[in-house]
Amino acid sequence: MEISGIISAIVIGTVIGVLGRLVVPGRQRIGVLWTIAVGIVAAFVGSAIASAFDVADTEGVDWVEWLFQIGLAALGVAAVERVKLRRR
Repeated sequence: MEISGIISAIVIGTVIGVLGRLVVPGRQRIGVLWTIAVGIVAAFVGSAIASAFDVADTEGVDWVEWLFQIGLAALGVAAVERVKLRRR
């Protein structure tokens, strides 16, 4: 992976993480770095799932792929928050 791919993954992961965080109701007590990390992982896994269902490469905006990524980010944010609350 080239440096431009890494930078775009971080930017897209940040956007996905923030959108996933907006989907989860209430206040999340996780930091910005956790949100970015969850978003990056959700972006990669969501893209893989979209590719498996053959909906990753469509004409225009890949709405189904975005929905997979945002849904996974929301699940990830909720899971990280739950784990962090149990440790306190």
